[in-house]
Amino acid sequence: MQPTASISHYGPYLWYAAGLLLTLCLGAWFTPRAWWRRPNARALAVLVGGTALVGALLQGLFGAPAGVQAAAHHGNTPLAGERYRVRDDLNLRAAVGVNAARLAVVPAGTEVIATGRRQGDWWQLSVELDGQRQQGWASSLWLRQRHEGH
Repeated sequence: MQPTASISHYGPYLWYAAGLLLTLCLGAWFTPRAWWRRPNARALAVLVGGTALVGALLQGLFGAPAGVQAAAHHGNTPLAGERYRVRDDLNLRAAVGVNAARLAVVPAGTEVIATGRRQGDWWQLSVELDGQRQQGWASSLWLRQRHEGH
């Protein structure tokens, strides 16, 4: 079952759509009527330029701050405290990369917790193994959300 996209996912497109509508209104009000009687390069330039400028202005003024957008969860971004299941046996490493020292092997099916730190496809994870909590880095390609099957 695919998650439905939230309205924030379409945010930039909505600002530029509003920019297009505002450009049409302003263009009709402030430009000569002859420009709009038949398609021409000036009318196209007004629409494209106005949509880009007004859309960017609206997004800058009313869009979510950059920090809020970066913190939004998009399925491939780990949220601190979110739990995942390991698909196959997984190497927990001391640092990012396959050449980093291996701290432990996390068995398939084990539940891990994302710390929220990420470098590309590598996520920092916390896991309890043999009664001890360990933290390290692992490839997110081997993780599944808890409700997903293996």
